[in-house]
Amino acid sequence: MGGVTKEETRYEAVRSRDARFDGVFFFAVETTGIYCRPSCPAVTPKRRNVRYYATAAAAQSSGFRACRRCRPDAVPGSAEWNVRADVVGRAMRMIGDGVVDREGVSGLAIRLGYSARQVQRQLTAELGAGPVALARAQRAHTARVLLQTTALPITEIAFAAGFASVRQFNDTMRAVYASTPSELRAAAPGRRGAGARDADGTPSAGIPLRLAHRGPYQSGPVFDLLAAEAVPGIEVVAGAPGSRTYRRTLRLPYGTGIVAVDERRSGRRAPTSNHPSGWLDARLHLTDLRDLTTAVQRLRRLFDLDADPYAVDERLAADPLLAPLVAARPGLRSPGAADPEELAVRAVVGRNEAERLVRAYGKALDAPCGTLTHVFPEPAVLAEAEPEGTLGALAAALADGRLRLDAGADRDDAASALLALPGMDPHTVAVIRARALGDPDVAVGPPGEQVPDSWRPWRSYALRHLKAAGHQVTVNTSELEVDE
Repeated sequence: MGGVTKEETRYEAVRSRDARFDGVFFFAVETTGIYCRPSCPAVTPKRRNVRYYATAAAAQSSGFRACRRCRPDAVPGSAEWNVRADVVGRAMRMIGDGVVDREGVSGLAIRLGYSARQVQRQLTAELGAGPVALARAQRAHTARVLLQTTALPITEIAFAAGFASVRQFNDTMRAVYASTPSELRAAAPGRRGAGARDADGTPSAGIPLRLAHRGPYQSGPVFDLLAAEAVPGIEVVAGAPGSRTYRRTLRLPYGTGIVAVDERRSGRRAPTSNHPSGWLDARLHLTDLRDLTTAVQRLRRLFDLDADPYAVDERLAADPLLAPLVAARPGLRSPGAADPEELAVRAVVGRNEAERLVRAYGKALDAPCGTLTHVFPEPAVLAEAEPEGTLGALAAALADGRLRLDAGADRDDAASALLALPGMDPHTVAVIRARALGDPDVAVGPPGEQVPDSWRPWRSYALRHLKAAGHQVTVNTSELEVDE
């Protein structure tokens, strides 16, 4: 989908209300002043009145407000930002993680290794909006979610969403949604009443979320993987296959969180060719609501919700070996990580040792939730407590910044830094690169063998298909053999 550039193709997507393009681009109508997702059910505008944008922020910066019917701010993110390893792709991932809200544009630029002016110029040239506008659009979406799903006072929501003042909050919501915060709250379908709140101010029932995805989504293999890997104390998967719930704790910039994500929403039809999109239902409990945006983005990476399954399946289905696997599991995802540093440690030590680390060094939750009692220990804690061996070297490199695995990390630099650690092997580095860094094209499969170049740029997904089908991969010098 990232190759959509011609106006004729984009207009055809709008005319046919093709949800496959939701999040890939947005369109705005000059005569109404509204911007939409391509699948908007409204009457198709005349071609001469339509303008196209790469991001919602660009449409907003041009003076367009969000459509109230299709809610374009709620679409899945563009898969392009997760695939790309250049400055723009890394910047978009970091903005999604809340870096601009926490550290400003200067902090974003430092992380990218460029000047603030260079970052502004590159983002504006390609996306039509700079980092401030992109972060503003994200804050507006976070605020709308809080307004329409919680009973928090509007003033608290303004600061929780990252706005510097109530006035800035009000002005932004009017500009983006053509409504005041109070009007947005009143218009929410099925909005709850005041509701009970915990002592820290968060809704006692948590924040209900719909984590949107495009195209088909094979939730079973994802939940199978999460269940097999679950570390007691920080994760649990409960329920029967097909209706399981994944719960875990989160270590976040301002506090901690507990999330529950459902494998399947009862009574909801699976995506079809005419309505090729859907969502995972989730509920999020946070000790500090300023972490909402970051928590949501990390969940999206964990469940690989911004992937473009159409592009992945089309490429892999061209291979005779993979074609039947793709047909059997369309939309198979390559899961990421809710906490990249945690994932790296777990890849090195394994599940049983990770459980010991949680018990010995994890931070206890102020309010345990069933079997969820801790958050995974920070690298600095591990580096001091267990400084020896590969674990100690990895923890120290993460703690002092020599190794970065955050949303905007350079994947090649991170892989080189990992391989330089004592005792680190290529297969473990490949796991970390695919999961912690979200690389869709990791070429090393178990036990450290190379997979074919013909599967580029989706080799991580190809390996997931083989594993989901129960295949074992063995690679010869000139061909790939697969054994049942």
